[in-house]
Amino acid sequence: MKRVLSVAVVLVGLITATADDGAGPFGVTVTVRDARVGVLLRAARGGHFCTASVVDAPHRDLIVTAAHCLGGDGGLVFVPGYRDGRALHGEWKVRRRFLPRGWVEGRHEDSDVGFAVLAPRGGREVQDVVGGNRFVTGTATGATGVTVTGYPDARETPVSCTDTPSALGRTQQRVACPGFSGGTSGSPWVNGDGEVVGVLGGHDQGGTTPGVSYSVVLGAEARRLYRRAAGYP
Repeated sequence: MKRVLSVAVVLVGLITATADDGAGPFGVTVTVRDARVGVLLRAARGGHFCTASVVDAPHRDLIVTAAHCLGGDGGLVFVPGYRDGRALHGEWKVRRRFLPRGWVEGRHEDSDVGFAVLAPRGGREVQDVVGGNRFVTGTATGATGVTVTGYPDARETPVSCTDTPSALGRTQQRVACPGFSGGTSGSPWVNGDGEVVGVLGGHDQGGTTPGVSYSVVLGAEARRLYRRAAGYP
């Protein structure tokens, strides 16, 4: 998960917003409501440790997160729209995980993106309940601002920040947003068209300070993995 060296994080002047309010001021972290984004829990132990989000897929059962959030033994549960200990849209069991070869074979930071297929609940798929964003690869870093939404370990509500990412070499991108401490790994970076163009992770598993976060530049490897996880031929 995002390895933040600062143990205590204080969000000063935190603004409350809802998903309908749209993005807040650039570089300002706000609290939000977005049912498409939720927490990952370890079924046996409880307590959220990473963030994930629903992405559009033919079978309507797919979430994206950081690859380093999907490791380890035991079952995982995704809780979309988690808030104050409540599973507002139910708890969804992870039934299959998809990790890129670069991560499985060498834990390469340029491969730190993963997908998980969720089991249905009550005959419905998760995307039918909360919706999902498109997963898009090959976009130019910094071409548009992105809104990053995630769940810090120390909070029971999600935070969100909008800013313009910049490149860290050819394969990584960074964004300056305060308050993204441990637990926000896997947070989606969503552009103005509602497309996931980044996932918090990558360099230093997402960053070592709460004020700067990283993502893999989503390219061919992420595209192939998405298509496999989504069930495309």
